[in-house]
Amino acid sequence: MAIETDRTSDLILQTLKARGPLTAASLAERLSVTPVAVRQHLDRLLAEAFVRYEDRRESVGRPKRYWSLSEKGHNRFPDNHEGLTLEMLDAVRSVFGEEGLDRLISEREARMREAYAQALDGAGGLKSQLERLAARRTQEGYMAEVEALPDGGFRLIENHCPICSAARKCQGFCRSELALFRMLLGPDVTVEREEHIVSGARRCAYRISRVNELAAPARVE
Repeated sequence: MAIETDRTSDLILQTLKARGPLTAASLAERLSVTPVAVRQHLDRLLAEAFVRYEDRRESVGRPKRYWSLSEKGHNRFPDNHEGLTLEMLDAVRSVFGEEGLDRLISEREARMREAYAQALDGAGGLKSQLERLAARRTQEGYMAEVEALPDGGFRLIENHCPICSAARKCQGFCRSELALFRMLLGPDVTVEREEHIVSGARRCAYRISRVNELAAPARVE
């Protein structure tokens, strides 16, 4: 029973990480469990400070309670090798300066470009390319997904950043990844970052469309 309890709690945390604030009823529907069971898990997670809630009045009647991850809950999805990564960045900057750090980021981008190009090879159309890109990024810990937009464009969503601490220390990583997406998808596709974890957003999101489609005005470099 304890194993099942832990599994359900983990699924609740993963869902809140990927989808943002949700009611207990919405969580129950997504996870195919009863609202009573979800509330029991939420109460336990609240007691352990993994989640928090906000009561919102949306219409006539009682407010709805929305649950989301606390800082401790977000920390359940940590950066990969965070401490070592930050130490290495400091060492590179100290020994080789900013130019050396830029060369390191460029080398990482080149390797990613080769790997991603192989993953996208043979994909038929922009949607297929993005789905393959999201699958590759998910393998790397980004919890990525693709959302189709009403005007024919797409949104690439990354619900987690496994290199977030490194990106906060050196935003060259973020600029490099944006440039990489633009290069992979080609000159007839626009890629604009709409949301940015490093800037305080819950997730990173990229608006992607053909050049003859209306691009979203929001842009965060």
